[in-house]
Amino acid sequence: MSRPLWFVEMLKRSFPGRFQFARLTQIKPIGAIVQRWLFKGDELIYLPKNLRIPVGESPSMQTEYVVPEQIIDHFIQEASDLWIMDECICRSASDCRDFPVDLGCLFMGAAARGINRRLGRPASRVEARAHVERARRAGLVHLIGRNKLDTVWLGVGPGDKLLTVCSCCPCCCLWRMHPELNAGIRAALQRIPGVSVVVTDNCTGCELCADDICFVSAITMVSGRARIGDGCLGCGRCVGACPEEAITFNVEDNEFIQSTINRISPLVDVRSL
Repeated sequence: MSRPLWFVEMLKRSFPGRFQFARLTQIKPIGAIVQRWLFKGDELIYLPKNLRIPVGESPSMQTEYVVPEQIIDHFIQEASDLWIMDECICRSASDCRDFPVDLGCLFMGAAARGINRRLGRPASRVEARAHVERARRAGLVHLIGRNKLDTVWLGVGPGDKLLTVCSCCPCCCLWRMHPELNAGIRAALQRIPGVSVVVTDNCTGCELCADDICFVSAITMVSGRARIGDGCLGCGRCVGACPEEAITFNVEDNEFIQSTINRISPLVDVRSL
């Protein structure tokens, strides 16, 4: 049964407490319950921000460019149902002033039919693509995958028929709580397979990338140089922010677009009616 508006407003009021909630998951019995209730079966992948990534073994061979939005477009083309939310609940709850509040999630799959009609609207493929493009141009980062939390707060299901595409900002994103969550829940969030973020020798130690750019706190300064830790989700904000262009994407698998699609497809069937 779809959630009424009062329930959504209650969630917004509780949103500032998400960090305290995340820390509670470090307590084993609580973490196990939360993981089973809200995150079981999840896998969510961050797509690099607003960048074209060169593919090739050497500069002379880097003739093909791919954009991560191709991944989203694949599922838009496949989906039986498309739904655009009227607002981002995270930015609305945080009274965001830096990014558009009206750029909400895009949901795909038959379960989207059950969403409260006062929270959004069905969309055509053209409208869904335009929504994704607008979010990209606004500087938001896409997160795609299966998210049980969405089926719970929206009151829809089944979970294997709801694909989530979030458009996340660094200031208000729910997943800023990622470093505080227990390891099992954190593992549900992944960077795009076959692509990593690396610091090159051009790093001057200006510390700009470590100054509130990484929303999961994966960048530290070590011996006057930026270091990207294992917690990196590959969103690419630091790549775009570095004034020396010292942080780059490293493509380890030229088939990373298809590899990502192959990871997501078994989790959610967006085609079935």
